[in-house]
Amino acid sequence: QVQLVESGGGLVQAGGSLRLSCEGSGINVRAMAWYRQAPGKQREFVARVSITGVTAYKESLRGRFTVTRDYDKNTVHLQINSLKPEDTGVYYCNTFPPATTNWGQGTQVTVSS
Repeated sequence: QVQLVESGGGLVQAGGSLRLSCEGSGINVRAMAWYRQAPGKQREFVARVSITGVTAYKESLRGRFTVTRDYDKNTVHLQINSLKPEDTGVYYCNTFPPATTNWGQGTQVTVSS
């Protein structure tokens, strides 16, 4: 089990940017990913990063989302640019594949039109 704390969400206007952070012990030795859950929808995969920094994205989000690691701070970031109202939701980090016991509170992202 890995204890993960997400932060960085907020209320932004469409077209804006946010940088989400996920901090936790053990992140550096695990493949990590970001997931999100929009209101009334199931949680979905957003992006992942391997232990060595190789990244992959949900195809429809490629180009606006960037996932990176900070090995010194045991942190994974998700940079989101050109935010759209449909990006609204709770964003979670977890391992890849996700472990049920790792889900945290997430961080709320709300994009106004």
